Amino acid sequence: MRASDFWDDQANASRVSARYSTIKRRLDDFAALEARFADLETTEELIREELGGDAVDEELLEELVGGVAQLEDDLQRGEELRFFSGRYDEGGAILTIHPGAGGTESQDWAEMLLRMYLRWFERRGFKVEINDSQEGDEAGLKSATLTVEGENVYGLIQAERGVHRLVRMSPFDSANRRHTSFVSVDASPLVSDDVEVEINDDDLRIDTYRSSGAGGQHVNKTSSAIRITHLPTNIVVQCQNERSQLQNKTVAMHMLKSKLVELEERKRIAELARERGEVLNVDFGSQIRSYVLHPYQMVKDMRTGHEVGNAQSVLDGDLDGFVHSYLVWRAGGSEKRK
Repeated sequence: MRASDFWDDQANASRVSARYSTIKRRLDDFAALEARFADLETTEELIREELGGDAVDEELLEELVGGVAQLEDDLQRGEELRFFSGRYDEGGAILTIHPGAGGTESQDWAEMLLRMYLRWFERRGFKVEINDSQEGDEAGLKSATLTVEGENVYGLIQAERGVHRLVRMSPFDSANRRHTSFVSVDASPLVSDDVEVEINDDDLRIDTYRSSGAGGQHVNKTSSAIRITHLPTNIVVQCQNERSQLQNKTVAMHMLKSKLVELEERKRIAELARERGEVLNVDFGSQIRSYVLHPYQMVKDMRTGHEVGNAQSVLDGDLDGFVHSYLVWRAGGSEKRK
């Protein structure tokens, strides 16, 4: 970076600068963890000294317990860095949410999942933009597409790819019966402009329609929303968040590029698994997690066996435990726990 010609190539300089910032931040975080660990050791020594006296300072004890718990959480996040070895793991992602069969029930469940992810992204400090959101006929969502940016977003969000199952007493059933709903969640890497993907214009079907989301009178009067279908793969992307048809088309094409890259990555992983003689489940539409709200509360990941009894905390965005367990499980290649 100190070379005199470093900024001659603006694109490369930007990539190097971004990489430098990431590495420097990680080193700073590690130094901060070391300092906090040293402070906790000092606090523990003070408490041990007080044990020889009449009483222990309760405030000091609470400080130690809370500090250790927070340090463990931060160390867990730091440990996740070793799991991100994929080409796109460190970058952003495009997240899509689609309700399954079940009408209003599944559409409401889709909206609940969107809320859960938005809260999780906020906890993580990720930047989120809703590219497309189709409201349900009575409640909930017919679909939602989000662009999520931040460090290691795609590496983390792969843990959520699959079918999410909800069991609850239906608020839409006058007989108050128990219902099961399904929603599919998918994720694609947010690829940069310098990643080349060949897209033939003849392979595209482009449709326009009126935006249905918020945005004032503009969205209801013009057919600015764009839906693009890639005919060879049947991949469909759509965007209605931008103010013009051209802007929506640009974003939609970028989303299509990301999904095509993800498709190639899946093929590559499957081929490597076959060469190693591994049996790999490439069905990304399989059920991954169950959220039970009745007759008891529990959220359980079907791959790792990780479970939480407080379902509401998970729906409020507390997903780190599930994501971390998935990363460990994927890296180790172990079977799920019974």
